[in-house]
Amino acid sequence: MAKGDRGAPVRGSEVAGEPAPDFVQLLTPDGERIEKSVGADGVEYSVEFTDEEYRELYRDLVVIRRLDAEATALQRQGELGIWASLLGQEAAQVGSGRALRPQDMAFPTYREHGVLYCRGIDPIMPLSLYRGIDQGAWDPNEFKVNMYTIVIGAQTLHATGYAMGITKDGKVGGDDGEAVICYFGDGATSQGDVNEAFIWSSVFHAPIVFFCQNNQYAISEPIEKQTRIPLYRRADGFGFPGLRVDGNDVLATYAVTRAALDNARHGQGPTLIEAYTYRMGAHTTTDDPTRYRVASEVEEWQAKDPIARVRAFVEKQQIADAAFFAEVDEQAKQESLHLRERVLAMPDPHPLTLFDNVYPNGSPVVDAQRERFAGYLDSFEGSAH
Repeated sequence: MAKGDRGAPVRGSEVAGEPAPDFVQLLTPDGERIEKSVGADGVEYSVEFTDEEYRELYRDLVVIRRLDAEATALQRQGELGIWASLLGQEAAQVGSGRALRPQDMAFPTYREHGVLYCRGIDPIMPLSLYRGIDQGAWDPNEFKVNMYTIVIGAQTLHATGYAMGITKDGKVGGDDGEAVICYFGDGATSQGDVNEAFIWSSVFHAPIVFFCQNNQYAISEPIEKQTRIPLYRRADGFGFPGLRVDGNDVLATYAVTRAALDNARHGQGPTLIEAYTYRMGAHTTTDDPTRYRVASEVEEWQAKDPIARVRAFVEKQQIADAAFFAEVDEQAKQESLHLRERVLAMPDPHPLTLFDNVYPNGSPVVDAQRERFAGYLDSFEGSAH
């Protein structure tokens, strides 16, 4: 359960003897629990979880990292065309993904594998996209998660339009109201689409949470070449609240996201969340990060690892024992092995399926293209090609 009330702003922090940080943090890198933390919006944030819920958050983080590592290995072995790893960003995705209520809609980029996992989407589905089998096999209406969007920032406009539709349908204004979360990275904030989405959502008071995973690099471009001010402060110019959260802290991310979504569903309009995190690996498997960042920087962020801090916390609180950690590791291992087996068993799609599902009711133009391409394929029958 998360608590965050815009109607009762509180200044300061409850960490004894320490000034309030520039982001919301409820779990330090050393695994020390902070009971309450105040964001840049003046709101006090906290969470209340049971011991079992803490253990399940840890399980999510470990399993998702292992599945991601398996996908990277599959790409390196030629089984996937490309892969965008989430390594280092697990807390931002699990925290925000678990904060969604069943009726909420998510619009991802191409890296939100952890969010998909939290929404119950089979991990094989994004891999079928990266293997070139399909465009992503999940049903957005069933799982309340839109398809992956490769075009940088385009999903922010899709999400804004969807959120405006929620308002027109009268599904805002109560506890059972709907809200939208839209994911994007720090580099996307330089795109016109994102800024247009900010304008429309603000003017029309759309029930949307813009969730920016600031992983410090837009491929190779560092954040200091993207902005002169913290990204969350961009919201000020568009007339809605913005705040920064420790994106490596799953508890704080959950608290901030749940509060922002609940504000949106009650008709309080959009919020910009900047999840301050770090991309531990490459931008994608086609990237070599050693060409633009130094090892000491990576080592500094490794000390802030999102999984290590949760483990340290549950160990200090004696919430979990060695048997639990071993069981989670074994589950992660078995799920990753099963995922590998399923990827390798995937059949190659027939080339003509390229023309399927282009239009919901078909198209004479596409049908003609299919026929010509079928003739081209037939021309190879009996040849040595």
